[in-house]
Amino acid sequence: MIIDSLQNASKYFGLHPNFKKAFDYVNQNDISNLPDGAIEIGEGLKLIAISGQGNTREEAVKGFECHDQNIDIQISLKGPETFAWKPREKCVNPNGEYSDERDVRFFHDAPDTFFELQENQFAILFPEDVHTAMIGEGLLRKVVIKVKI
Repeated sequence: MIIDSLQNASKYFGLHPNFKKAFDYVNQNDISNLPDGAIEIGEGLKLIAISGQGNTREEAVKGFECHDQNIDIQISLKGPETFAWKPREKCVNPNGEYSDERDVRFFHDAPDTFFELQENQFAILFPEDVHTAMIGEGLLRKVVIKVKI
């Protein structure tokens, strides 16, 4: 997992060939005014704009998840937004089977830690990162960029 501010995104371009394309899209478009929903922004890149009321920690961890086929770049646009996290290797209580169609695996495990993103900060979550987000008060707004591995 990586946590940083958008102004430092270029430090991570070398980690995946599509990271530069993803952050270029963010820098060249008004992502804060995108309607909720998913759009393809390039080959192997899908952006999902999400807004909604923040959840409690207890409610949010019901969606404790990880992905096998994608890396998440989650960017907070209106927050603060709290995330829960645990390394996948420590998760032992799966919640159902992996869904290849949705690229998601859920867990009943308790998070190891919580962290907070402020506006214009991002988290890069790899397949090894079990996570959940949208924890907070009031209206939260974010984009998630799915980067195909």
